[in-house]
Amino acid sequence: MKYLTRFEHTQYIQGMFSRIADRYDLMNSIMTAGQDRHWRREIVHRAALPRDGWLLDLGTGTGGLAEEALYQHPTGHIVAVDFTLDMIRAGRRHPRRIPSLRQCIGWCAADATRLPFPDQTFDAVVSGFLLRNVVDLQQCLAAQFRVLKSGGRIVALDTTPPTKSLFSPFTLFYIRKIVPAMGKFIAGHPKDYKYLSISTENFLSPEQLSVRLKEAGFQEVDFLRRMFGTIAIHWGCKPLVE
Repeated sequence: MKYLTRFEHTQYIQGMFSRIADRYDLMNSIMTAGQDRHWRREIVHRAALPRDGWLLDLGTGTGGLAEEALYQHPTGHIVAVDFTLDMIRAGRRHPRRIPSLRQCIGWCAADATRLPFPDQTFDAVVSGFLLRNVVDLQQCLAAQFRVLKSGGRIVALDTTPPTKSLFSPFTLFYIRKIVPAMGKFIAGHPKDYKYLSISTENFLSPEQLSVRLKEAGFQEVDFLRRMFGTIAIHWGCKPLVE
């Protein structure tokens, strides 16, 4: 992909997610062999939301994580943020496991690098496949740190460059060839899913992303790899203020 300015990158990402919004959940389920559901459960569990706590699902897409958060924490206050309106619209009309949960989610259109919330609003911030798409990763992490309460937790899932192993040739073939092919025949947008493979291979390793989280001020940072090393779940917490 050619070099894009900050504005062009933002416009491209918004346009891409607008184009694939209606097939986004289907493609995620197929590409991950249904594992995305298990990852959502793990992310929300690791967020450790207290009773009546506030959780921000950043880059919510169609709201899968937000709904899982309400399913696990019925008394929680869940806010779902995305900067692509078509994704939010798709999420609000999506017939999930418990459709009524969608009505309990606070939906908001906003940029992940400039969040419209006061300092220390949320007990947890979660995200799925957000970080590699933002125009300024450190600014995005700083925004999440700012809106978290003292002791609040960040949990983020994203793709990661595959680790070298005996499976590497098969993993790279799947990412480079199979995913764009599925994007063509299922979603009708092969170029957008070609971006997925490019952004995955060029994103930070889990170790490098952990360093970025620490640089943003988070403590107790760690991660786990999933799906043959192509997915990682990261977490950390904002230091407690005495």
